[in-house]
Amino acid sequence: MNQKETKTLKYNFDEIIDRHGTHSVKWEGGELLKKFGRAERFDEDTIPMFLADMDFACPEPMLQALHARVDKKTFGYSAFLTSPHYIEATQGWFKRRHDWQIAADSIVYAPGTVEAINVLIRTFSSEGQGVIVQRPVYSPFMSSIKGRKREVVSNALLNDGGYYTIDFDDFEQKASDPNNTLFLLCSPHNPVGRVWTPEELIKMAEICLAHDVVLVADEIHGDLIRRGYTHYPICTLVDDDRLISCTAINKTFNTAGLHCSNIIINDGEMRKRFSANMGMKSPTPFAITALIAVYNHGEEWLEQVNDYIDGNLRYLDLFLKEKMPQVRYRIPEGTYLGWLDFRGYGLSSAEVHDRVYSQANVVLQDGESFGPEGAGFQRICVPCPRSVLQEAMERIYTAFEDV
Repeated sequence: MNQKETKTLKYNFDEIIDRHGTHSVKWEGGELLKKFGRAERFDEDTIPMFLADMDFACPEPMLQALHARVDKKTFGYSAFLTSPHYIEATQGWFKRRHDWQIAADSIVYAPGTVEAINVLIRTFSSEGQGVIVQRPVYSPFMSSIKGRKREVVSNALLNDGGYYTIDFDDFEQKASDPNNTLFLLCSPHNPVGRVWTPEELIKMAEICLAHDVVLVADEIHGDLIRRGYTHYPICTLVDDDRLISCTAINKTFNTAGLHCSNIIINDGEMRKRFSANMGMKSPTPFAITALIAVYNHGEEWLEQVNDYIDGNLRYLDLFLKEKMPQVRYRIPEGTYLGWLDFRGYGLSSAEVHDRVYSQANVVLQDGESFGPEGAGFQRICVPCPRSVLQEAMERIYTAFEDV
C-alpha cells in the first residue's frame, strides 16, 4: 500500500474488538492479576483498564504487510541488517515527526524497553549504586533497579493541584552524589502525563552531564501527544553523545506483543558495552515487517488515533467534573493515561481499591505501584472504544455514590 492510498483510510475506533482467545494479558490475565495481588475479582464482566495497551485495530498498512509476510510461508532466523529498509524507516519517522536525524550505527535493537532498561542499569551502574527516578513513575523502573541490586533514589515530582514539576534543587543534589551514576527519565511521563519543556529537558541533561550521570530517556510515549503540545526527544536538544534514548513502535501502534524497541546510543564505546551485555537479539520477521510498514505508512492512523484519545480524555474530564468532583484529574499533555486522585473522598487506598475493583468490577492500577507518592491515586488507560470507557466510569460512579 502506498502513501497516497494510506491517506484515504478512515479508521473506526468505536469498533468493539473481542480480544478473548488472543492470549491477551489485558483481557485474559485475570489469574495473573490474582496471583500477584493486583485484583481479587476478574471475570467475564470485568472491564480491564490497567494496562497501557490499546483496544483498537492496528493500522491497515501494517496488517496488509503482515498478511503478505505470512504468505511467504517461512519464518526462519531474521535480521534487520540484511536490508536497509528497517533503518531507513526508523530514520525517516524520527526525522519527519521530531526533526531528529539518527545515525544508522546508533540504532540498537532490543526485544522490549523494560529489558533494555535492565541491561542499561547493569551496564552503566554497579551493585549498591543509586539510580535516580522521578516518582510517581512507571513501576518497572523501580523493580528493574531493585532487581539489579541497585538503590532507588527518588527525585520526587512536585504536585501542584495535579500539575507536576521537577524539584531541580533536589535533582542536582542527588546527581552530584558520586554514588548515583544513572538517571532514568520518563518522557513523556508515565503516569502523570507531563510533556517536558525544552527548558526542563536541557536543564536535566546539563546537570547529569556535569556530574557524569548517564541519562537514559524512556521516550516510548513520544508519539502520543495532545494537541497543542510538542514532544522533544532529548537528543535533539542537547548535543552530547552520552545521552541515551529508548524508542519503540509498541505504544504508538499497539504492537507490544511483537517486541520491537530501538535504543539510540550515539557514543560508540557506550553502545559497544550495552550491546555486549544485551547479547545477540534479533527481531522476528513480524517485528521487522511491522516497523517498516508503520514508520512508512502509519501517520494517518496515528493522527486519527490521537484525535480519538483526545476525545476520550475530554470525556473523562467532563464526567469527573459533573459526577465525581471529589476526584482530581488533569488532562495529560501526553500519553493515553489518566492519573486520578481519589483522596478527596477521605477514604483509604484500600477502600478506594475495593470500590473500584470489587464493587465496580473495573481494574485500574493502584497508585502505590508508582511509588509512595501515588497513595490514593489510580491510573486509568483510556485507548479503548468510548462506549467501554463510558461503561467503566458509570460503574465507578455508582460504587462511590454513597460516599
